[in-house]
Amino acid sequence: MDSATFLLPQDNLPLEQQVARLQALLEATRQVHSTIQADEVLTRTAHILVRELEMEGALFLDAATAEPIVSWGSVPCAPYENCQRFPLISREGQLLAELVVAPPAEGVLSLYERDFIEGLVLQTAVALENATLHERDLEWARVQQDLDAARQIQRSLLPTAMPEIAGYSIGARSSTCYEVGGDYLDILRLADGTHLMVVADVAGKGLASAIVATSFRASFRSLATQPLPLAELAARIGQQHWEEGNEARRRYVTAIFLRLRPEEGTVEVVNSGHNPGAIEHPDGSVHMLEASGTPLGMLPGMTYTSETHAFPAGSRLLFYTDGLTEVFQGEDEFGTDRLVAAFVENRSWDAPKVLESLWETLAAFSKNEPQSDDMTALAICHLNPAHLNSGHLNPGHLDSHQQEFAGS
Repeated sequence: MDSATFLLPQDNLPLEQQVARLQALLEATRQVHSTIQADEVLTRTAHILVRELEMEGALFLDAATAEPIVSWGSVPCAPYENCQRFPLISREGQLLAELVVAPPAEGVLSLYERDFIEGLVLQTAVALENATLHERDLEWARVQQDLDAARQIQRSLLPTAMPEIAGYSIGARSSTCYEVGGDYLDILRLADGTHLMVVADVAGKGLASAIVATSFRASFRSLATQPLPLAELAARIGQQHWEEGNEARRRYVTAIFLRLRPEEGTVEVVNSGHNPGAIEHPDGSVHMLEASGTPLGMLPGMTYTSETHAFPAGSRLLFYTDGLTEVFQGEDEFGTDRLVAAFVENRSWDAPKVLESLWETLAAFSKNEPQSDDMTALAICHLNPAHLNSGHLNPGHLDSHQQEFAGS
């Protein structure tokens, strides 16, 4: 018996009808590819199948949940008995969705109908994948716009310039690991003529840490103008942070606070679980300012102690976040000792240039690998006339101390 005997009559079509049906498939393909909306791709395909092949109905099932996404016509409910199923497969072989077709009453698909469906399913899979990628691109663009706005807002909350303090050079520099980060730096001039400064680091990186850093800024600025001892200021900020709940406690804050009394030439420091600050004295000796308590917000009811140090002309100070010490060359960490040594060895008395040199040293150590953490630092140099005369400082710096905050 000839194999054609097993074909339905409509499978033995004249050439003209085969061409017409091929044209119908091409037109159906064009319609499916004419939209970049994923749901619309599936809806058009279901509609075409019902219209062109006179199916009872067609629907698409979600690849993950097997729940209906879109449908056209009448399709029996699950388990879709007497229905034909066709998978939509991505270029990488992943299941995107599944087509369920309810044939006409006799329940038989001709070879043409099956070929038409399979051809259309292939094109629908391509169109669906393209539409999904387009939607992801749009979503990513929206996220990127939000992150760009967040970055601009975060930068606007940092000092735009260093304060003008006669006889001092002050520099600050910050670069985030991602679009936004959890490092924070602030400098406030108080009514009594002192300057209150802080370098802080929120646990973690990225947007969540940046939000916590903004909350920290609000707490710091609201309490900074009150006549509080520096240690009490740190304790109150820590308690407020702890009271904000479990999520805030997970993103505790290390911080080092400084009150500079320019006329007296002294600095008062409170270190709340932060990296040790460094004071270089005029004789070249270095004193490390260690932590006196846990990070802010980690535990309730914490107290801290402050220490006051002479900071005469010829002294320099460096505060930093752990992004500067946790720079690696392979398995070798840069570390605190190398950072302090690089600071001491740089004999510039122009604070911004000191920080620029440190960033260059770190880049050279890591062989310009992308940074893995936020990096923020504050440098203060108490100048004397010898520095200007020796050429360590550019002329006019004593009269123009306002330094632009370097951020990237």
